[in-house]
Amino acid sequence: MKIYSLKSTLIIFFLFTVTFTSFAQNRTEQLLTDGWKFLKGKNEASFAKDFNDRAWKTVTVPHDWAIEGPFDKEIDKQMVAIVQNGESKPSEKTGRTGALPYIGEAWYRNTFSLPASAKNKQIILQFDGAMSEPKVYLNGVKVGEWNYGYNYFYIDITDHVLAGQKNVLAVHLSNQPKSSRWYPGAGLYRNVRLITKNKENIEQWGVSITTPEVNKDFAKVNIKTKLSAPGTKLITRILDGQGKLVATDTAKTYFGNEADQNIKLLNPNLWSPETPNLYTAISGLYDGNKLLDEVTTRFGVRSISYVAGTGFSLNGKVRKFKGVCLHHDLGPLGTAVNVAALRRQLMILKDMGCDAIRSSHNMPSLEQLELCDELGFMFLAETFDEWAKPKVENGYHRFFQQDAEKDIVNLVKATRNHPCIVMWSSGNEVPDQFGAEGVKRAKWLQEIFHREDPTRPVTVGMDQVKATMASGFGALLDIPGLNYRVHLYDEAYKAFPQGMLLGSETASTVSSRGIYKFPVVQAKNKTYPDFQSSSYDLECCDWSNVPDDDFVMQDDKPWVIGEFVWTGFDYLGEPTPYDESWPSRSSYFGMCDLAGIPKDRYYLYRSRWNTEKPTLHLLPHWNWEGREGQTTPVFIYTNYESAELFLNGKSLGVQKKNKATPQNRYRLMWMDVKYEPGTLKVVAYDQNGKAVAEETKTTAGKPYRIVLDPDRKQLTADGKDISFVTATVVDKDGNPCPTANNRLGFEVKGDGIFKAVCNGDATSLEMFDKPTMKLFSGKLVILVQSTHKQGSMVLKVKGKSLISGTVEISAQKQ
Repeated sequence: MKIYSLKSTLIIFFLFTVTFTSFAQNRTEQLLTDGWKFLKGKNEASFAKDFNDRAWKTVTVPHDWAIEGPFDKEIDKQMVAIVQNGESKPSEKTGRTGALPYIGEAWYRNTFSLPASAKNKQIILQFDGAMSEPKVYLNGVKVGEWNYGYNYFYIDITDHVLAGQKNVLAVHLSNQPKSSRWYPGAGLYRNVRLITKNKENIEQWGVSITTPEVNKDFAKVNIKTKLSAPGTKLITRILDGQGKLVATDTAKTYFGNEADQNIKLLNPNLWSPETPNLYTAISGLYDGNKLLDEVTTRFGVRSISYVAGTGFSLNGKVRKFKGVCLHHDLGPLGTAVNVAALRRQLMILKDMGCDAIRSSHNMPSLEQLELCDELGFMFLAETFDEWAKPKVENGYHRFFQQDAEKDIVNLVKATRNHPCIVMWSSGNEVPDQFGAEGVKRAKWLQEIFHREDPTRPVTVGMDQVKATMASGFGALLDIPGLNYRVHLYDEAYKAFPQGMLLGSETASTVSSRGIYKFPVVQAKNKTYPDFQSSSYDLECCDWSNVPDDDFVMQDDKPWVIGEFVWTGFDYLGEPTPYDESWPSRSSYFGMCDLAGIPKDRYYLYRSRWNTEKPTLHLLPHWNWEGREGQTTPVFIYTNYESAELFLNGKSLGVQKKNKATPQNRYRLMWMDVKYEPGTLKVVAYDQNGKAVAEETKTTAGKPYRIVLDPDRKQLTADGKDISFVTATVVDKDGNPCPTANNRLGFEVKGDGIFKAVCNGDATSLEMFDKPTMKLFSGKLVILVQSTHKQGSMVLKVKGKSLISGTVEISAQKQ
């Protein structure tokens, strides 16, 4: 089978229904969120048993033990040559893993009780992710373990549960130094689930749904369901997005313990980024008329194809991925999964026109996939950053030979039915790209994916493109993924037989929000005394390029099927080009900073990707005291073809996009503007020369007042929901003060709490959980979290000599 010419359709299976009802139900799923006890720094087996843990810290899960810091340059300081970055000599890297205290051992303990009737049930513990090397104990007995901190796994604890009594659950975690290339987080950072069901049941992750045929009139829905009990009856009902019953079927064909159903779905509403329609399948397992088990599955219907010469098609329409890479941390929240934070990220990307996500370089959270299904993002789900050959001393290579297959199996079984997932990646820039052994490993991993899911292709993010041409590594992949190397695209296209290439990682442009450096020139690995990078978006890394070079490839090469930009948001760790400098503890790659505030580069991509809304963005800011009369270039990022620039009412001329250089093709640039205080205005023109939009930047006076802008004013009172409130300092006339660095303080009263704060400065050593922080480029973001109590909360933000800002946010029960 040629996967690159595959035509397939996937449908989602995702069990995420939290139930807190009685055991009269056939299946319950409970998130073990509250009541956890936590102790760091011990490896004593006695902690697995029942004893006095009142001195331990009480936490909620998901939990990242390291995010509260402090930042320290000595944490995980590495003397290393980063080979994939082209380094040949070791040097000291101080912020590579975020300079946060993730290294060490820790224990988590909780208790739960089950009624006496649970003695006749099957009980499963599911961990969505535990960083790392979790060892799980129940009532003092080790019941399971897993090595890979990014993977999901479950343990059948039926034989170890004490029905009608208290059960003690303990989890030991261990994070080694030099085990990561970025901040990995620490702890039970994803959800823990307690699942109770009858012993005659549908197996965990046992539902697989595909649609081998899709058109506007009907879809053929194939559902394979693994059952624990023979002789039972399986009935599947399908509901549309409005809850209307649209199809029902009783399984008639069984292969061993697997039921196989083909259901005709009339006039299906297809899933796509533009129309993320979802259905619900309810699988009921019966003994006669007695319901034994029931699984609710939300799903979407869509077809995908990858064809040489044509490229990628979704639902029969050719399109290119407008994607970004995302690390798993959520800035000031660390790695602890939070749906509100994930949703905010995706909504910001959606407005940019982004339609695809690559999980980098690890397995995504179930919540992220659920949101991508809902909001409409295609997904490239990645597995490993290492295979058998190491990048870091204590990385995944320690477990590769024994664990890689079971890690892939769990990834696929847990997530295979998400409509958002359109491709798998078995690795990223692995050193195994060289030589015959690497080719064998690539083939082995790809065949595991094909066995578990024959409907999606597999890629690898390759940076050693010349080596993969010579060895055959790149030729065997379903989709050749090139990390950077735009200068080799044509050569690789000719060398590889697939008839297409994917920009699996692109650009690696660096910038600091609101920081501009002069003179304005294109540069690689440029550094400055303040450890910031210029937001003129012309600076990148030694191995990479500025965005415009990728735009040319995407626009001019039909066989290039899209790109995944490095990265959508800044992340903790990897502070290139300052990974040998201190203080510098987070990345500069993001289109948005660590606080989630868009940088200028966000609007460069938006001007190409968002075809539904106009973009007109002017840079830099216009507060340049001391630069009077000096050359201060002005750039415009816009989807209009031409614009005119005015300074204090005087026209500085009309610029029109052209193909003289990649930058002239995608940006409007006035390179010889002489700075003078006042008002900078740009007027955009349509194809007929009519003025259709304008934007201004005005020289601001002294900071005067704090303005607050929450992303949401209505929260759910569940103790988890978060409003992200952007604080901006303005002058007396309301003009933003782009260079303000005032210290602000935060206070929340009422039915809410202050959760965290972030200003987006990669060099800041202020902790996220303290209710004070300095502004960076005139802004910062405060996180306000609901409690379990319905009501309202008021955030007040104060600063010396500034008029305070207040905002009221309400929280309601669901």
